[in-house]
Amino acid sequence: MDAADLSPDDLLKLDNQVCFALVTAARNVVGLYRPILEPLGLTHPQYLVMLALWERSPRSLRELAEELALEPATLSPLVKRLEAQDLVTRARRDGDERVLDVGLTEAGRDLRERALAVPGRVMAAAGTDAAALRALRDALRPFSGAR
Repeated sequence: MDAADLSPDDLLKLDNQVCFALVTAARNVVGLYRPILEPLGLTHPQYLVMLALWERSPRSLRELAEELALEPATLSPLVKRLEAQDLVTRARRDGDERVLDVGLTEAGRDLRERALAVPGRVMAAAGTDAAALRALRDALRPFSGAR
């Protein structure tokens, strides 16, 4: 539906707002992940950190924050909790004490094997498949600031 197809009153209806649909969907997606991630001992934000580190580790806190579209001050407590769970390490970089590197522990690397079941369980819980999720992800790119 094009904005030209809507009456002026319809333009401001809550159900016609992409921002409302995205906020509602985001809240529901996080809720869908919660029981799936609970046996792994991870919250949804912690899962995102682990996904990034499973792709490349170690990396600086700043690089990790950029990858996750978070402020370093927001990410730091997440990383500290993962460190307390013995999933990651935090260490100042040799030669540049200003840089905090975050890396995986052996337990953090091992957790990846258990996490391999997460995407399939999410698809089953949502009643969808990988192709539909790829299409949805791609449709959201204009709103995500994705590279």
